[in-house]
Amino acid sequence: MNKPLKIGIVGLGKMGGIRAKTVREHDDTVLVSGTDPNPPAKGFEELKILPDYQAVIHSGVDAVFVCTPNRFIPEVVIAALEAGKHVFCEKPPGRNMADIKRIMEAEKRHPGLVLKIGFNHRYHFGIMEAKKIVESGKYGKILWVRGVYGKAEGSGNPNEWRHDPALAGGGILFDQGIHMLDLFRYFCGEFTEIKSMCTTAFWDFPLEDNAFALLRNEEGRIAMLHSSFTQWKHRFTLEIFMQDGYVIVDGMPSGSRSYRDEWIIEGRKHTGFAIGNPPEQATFCNTDPSWELELAEFVDCIRHNRPVCNGSSRDAYETMRLVFGIYDADEKFKQQQATRLSKKEKR
Repeated sequence: MNKPLKIGIVGLGKMGGIRAKTVREHDDTVLVSGTDPNPPAKGFEELKILPDYQAVIHSGVDAVFVCTPNRFIPEVVIAALEAGKHVFCEKPPGRNMADIKRIMEAEKRHPGLVLKIGFNHRYHFGIMEAKKIVESGKYGKILWVRGVYGKAEGSGNPNEWRHDPALAGGGILFDQGIHMLDLFRYFCGEFTEIKSMCTTAFWDFPLEDNAFALLRNEEGRIAMLHSSFTQWKHRFTLEIFMQDGYVIVDGMPSGSRSYRDEWIIEGRKHTGFAIGNPPEQATFCNTDPSWELELAEFVDCIRHNRPVCNGSSRDAYETMRLVFGIYDADEKFKQQQATRLSKKEKR
């Protein structure tokens, strides 16, 4: 019988805590070490708290979880791969396309190692059931998809790293909307045409607080996205409309419970008496298995030398390509951002 995989965590903040809990509860993993510039006083008592990420990488671990701000992810991921460690890192893996390219180059140099990136929304019950429904073909081919993903604010801390371009690389689209873009790709494949409008409409920081985008792929499927930091009532909705019916994932079982509870709704288009208002089937999803399922796939890939299916470096690359394509498609926003950054640097 295999010994449990030894895990080290770089970054012991919110996401590091979530990953640590999941590692503790998994039968085939054990938490060994961790590091953070400001280690929390509670919650990591069983870890060796080490001075830096290099110490974690070389602490006898089999795999490293990277839960740092975006700026530091590439450096840590590449160092871990070069040291022969499997890596799980949060999304997005860096601040720009150059970062993900560097990571992919390191991955190619070490084909025997597993690199997985945390696009956990693919593992929500509603999304997994919607995928089964779409792939069953019962409603025909996808015509279009529409996604809204928004929240009211972050931590409330004006010094939150996610509001700093030097640390984050992008605003709400890059931090949260990237999940919806990944789901668009998951259901529709790659997109080649982008139209967008981005804005900093309300919050006083030099990154977008709203992004609106239209995407189209070679098959003619269109996806519409609204990613928002001014969604005063938190919302997650993914609608997939097909030739003969539709499936909607509405709500999300987040840890804060600030989103509506997750429901998956499906219906078949009707003629006659029910045109425009067909009978629907709704299923309530009250738990979030995504963290456990992500870890289970990561461990399975390591144990059986299998490629990553969900959250590969290619997934990260293509989804980040869409993010920066959305930014680039709005010339006015690009000019405004350059002006804001210039003013900030002069302060």
